[in-house]
Amino acid sequence: MSPSTSTLFTNVRVFDSSGDQPFAGEVVVSGERIVEVHHGSGAAAREGARVVDGHGRFLMSGLCDAHTHFSWINSADLPGLGRLGVEEHTLLSAKSALTYLDSGYTMCVGAASAKPRLDVVIRNSINEGLIRGPRYLANCQEIAVTGGDLIEGITAFADGPEEMRKAVRRNVAHGADLVKLSMSGEEITGDKHAEDNYFSDEEVLAVTTEAHRRGLRVCSHARSAESVKMSLRNNVDIIYHASFIDDEGMDMLEAKKDEVFVAPGLNWLVATLHDAAEFGYPPAAAEAAGYKHELDCAIAGLQEMRRRGIRVLPGGDYGFAWTPHGTYARDLQHFVELLGYTPMETLLAATRLGGEIMRMPDELGQVKPGFYADLILVDGDPLEDIGVLRSRDRIVGIMKGGDFHKDPDTGATGDTSPLAGGSVITA
Repeated sequence: MSPSTSTLFTNVRVFDSSGDQPFAGEVVVSGERIVEVHHGSGAAAREGARVVDGHGRFLMSGLCDAHTHFSWINSADLPGLGRLGVEEHTLLSAKSALTYLDSGYTMCVGAASAKPRLDVVIRNSINEGLIRGPRYLANCQEIAVTGGDLIEGITAFADGPEEMRKAVRRNVAHGADLVKLSMSGEEITGDKHAEDNYFSDEEVLAVTTEAHRRGLRVCSHARSAESVKMSLRNNVDIIYHASFIDDEGMDMLEAKKDEVFVAPGLNWLVATLHDAAEFGYPPAAAEAAGYKHELDCAIAGLQEMRRRGIRVLPGGDYGFAWTPHGTYARDLQHFVELLGYTPMETLLAATRLGGEIMRMPDELGQVKPGFYADLILVDGDPLEDIGVLRSRDRIVGIMKGGDFHKDPDTGATGDTSPLAGGSVITA
């Protein structure tokens, strides 16, 4: 909804995502957008505006998750995603969208949906104000070649260039923003390995040509070195994982660093190694399968990407039992603790780069006049301790499009229901 009143944030530390240090200042929101940003106090007009005293708290853009699965529902029964009824699955996906917004995420990039239209329906419902959630780019089911599916029951299949074109056209017909290719394996499957590659150049090029012609972008599940290089040779826009990128692939990626985004989904590797035991996958099994080796390779590759200025964004494959919804900011901590990013660099990756991957670099991801007022007010300093963003209680205010989802004065949110009106459905 479009708010009808203005809001003045005063007595806040403004982190504007320009790369500069935060400053004491004021921010004025009118309607859906930021209209003024001032250093110091007393410069902004107050007449008719609601005044929010930030008490020195940290005001910044809402966060972006670049690898989102609304329809993953915190389950260890991965094939169960395919068997779940569409009605129940839709409601649970709406709950996931709400959880992202509750956690301070106002931008999300869909990395595949368990059923063809789930992402599209949730995106449309958010945009129409029927449910609460972040701004969203919707995907459909990931596309695999015959025998290349990673999770039974949630994959669309295509073989050869012509079938790939038809698969893209199905995404277009459903109203998706993206196409996802499942190009390499995943060790947890037991028989499809992360260093495999299942696609041909001809198939990938058919997808990207058709998708780009119709205004969609293409993302790839590409863990192996060859799948990363194949993605780059054939104009894939977003590369997920890239764990085993080699020197040739790194040079290719650097040459296209202004065109391509990488979202490694690092928390999936960390959590599968350390947090999956109670769900039947102990650390010894994960290490034997190769997850420690993959994590070590991924960290080294991502550290090199940082050095070369590759656009790497957080987003950790959340929604599995051991990567539950609501823990999204673990990725931010991994960037600092494992990849060597500074907290400043991490916040820029999660905000300003979020605006870029959302295709709205002049409207999202920064605190500047003319940008959408998608803001979070944080009780603490993420530049001193990035971990404060892992606590919902420390995110005391959440605004999307000029409208408070979480009121900084009362703490009231819509978290009793994903419905935009805040009503509660009872049986």
